[in-house]
Amino acid sequence: MPVDVEEYYRRYGPMVLRRCRSLLKREELAVDAMQDTFVQVLRHLEQLEGTAPSSLLYRIATNVCLNRIRTQRRHPEDADDDLLGRIAALDESEPRVLARNLIDRLFARDPVSTREIALLHLVDGLTLEEVAGEVGLSVSGVRKRLRPLKDRLAGLAGV
Repeated sequence: MPVDVEEYYRRYGPMVLRRCRSLLKREELAVDAMQDTFVQVLRHLEQLEGTAPSSLLYRIATNVCLNRIRTQRRHPEDADDDLLGRIAALDESEPRVLARNLIDRLFARDPVSTREIALLHLVDGLTLEEVAGEVGLSVSGVRKRLRPLKDRLAGLAGV
């Protein structure tokens, strides 16, 4: 079955972008890395199979981001240009900062892995089986981690 890259981009693009944001911490770098992830998919299209696309894209995005981080460490950009870029992007990132603060408070009592599980399942739309494969837990382990979170969310929705 041929791989439909456009469908992958529509369906898994938000998940890939979220992964890139979490690793690179800057929106413009994350968007570039997301696009590079899909360029890699296009370059190696004949080698790809249609199975487990979310796992494949997650792994490619992680590798692209880690390579960018290594490159940045070897060739740091001019600090003044970097600071100006961050200041210029500050206004559009304010809602993201507020959302991240809310998520941090929601997950304050939970391990970091629970946050990752919740984002993969509830935001990225991965199935419990796909999440279990990504984080190395059983499906029942993923359910066990999500249950208290869903109870807290239901409590917040009732407030």
